[in-house]
Amino acid sequence: MRIIGGAARGRRLASPPAARRGPAPIRPTSDRARESLFNLLAPRIVPGIRVLDLFAGSGALGLEAVSRGAGLAVFVDKAPTAVALIRKNIALCGAGGASMVLRRDLGRDLSFLRDVAGAPFDIVFVDPPYRKGLCRRVLAGLAPLEVVAANGVIVCEEAGGEPMPEEVAPCRLTDRRRYGDTVFWLYAMEALHG
Repeated sequence: MRIIGGAARGRRLASPPAARRGPAPIRPTSDRARESLFNLLAPRIVPGIRVLDLFAGSGALGLEAVSRGAGLAVFVDKAPTAVALIRKNIALCGAGGASMVLRRDLGRDLSFLRDVAGAPFDIVFVDPPYRKGLCRRVLAGLAPLEVVAANGVIVCEEAGGEPMPEEVAPCRLTDRRRYGDTVFWLYAMEALHG
């Protein structure tokens, strides 16, 4: 696992520990899928943007954004092993000045996000464990919070075959891309703020 582009391009990231039994507790987005996603997001990755990485796991999505010029990435995960891995990868990328890590259970209340780092986020990554309905739940929970910038984007990562809505007002599905068993659902925020 490595950073694909930007200032930290080629930097190797620490990988999650292997699972002893059952599914891996942390499932990083593959380098190939992440590269394709960031090629798609390239026009939105401008210097100083603010990124929120929910169910951050290894932190690879948020760190890719920081490497490409994001001014701030906020990483949220509930697992202590994930939080430790994110912190390690932030250090490996030298991204401490542009990063914040929070340990929270995103399957519960999302209202804490209103108080995180001030202004709204330009890009939000939602990459929960597959096939648990968490993408839909978090998308519905984010919509009324006004934590996503007007014209911001929410990227939901889910397994192929899992249904996602066309719209959760004020979020509207604008693109869907499949890479193997991974599907990225891109939702645009209608203008809410200001």
